[in-house]
Amino acid sequence: MEDLRLTPRQNKFASLIQKEIAILLQKQIREEGLNKLLISVTKVKITSDLSIARIYLSIYPSSQAKKVLESIQNNSFKVKHNLAIVLKNQIRKIPTINFFLDDSLDYIDDIEKALKSKDNPIK
Repeated sequence: MEDLRLTPRQNKFASLIQKEIAILLQKQIREEGLNKLLISVTKVKITSDLSIARIYLSIYPSSQAKKVLESIQNNSFKVKHNLAIVLKNQIRKIPTINFFLDDSLDYIDDIEKALKSKDNPIK
């Protein structure tokens, strides 16, 4: 999975899973009535044998990110089941799904704050 060169099949598979997981998570948020919560699927990495998908989520507000991610991880079997229902005619076997927090936006925000502060590390 560390190999950055993905086959066209892996790319197609990953983008299909990314799209459908995003739809499923947004639907689940609406059904549970969670206001002021935004989850986006930033990337999906898939193994060469298509058996494991690492799904990276960006959660806003970031103060709730760990709690929301933990809830999604605890219900990953339900997400996988719903994904299987949606993709039953397109994918033979749904991969094992692992969710991770993508904190790259927070990292970028921290860099911007550091550059704008009076203690700019570059100057």
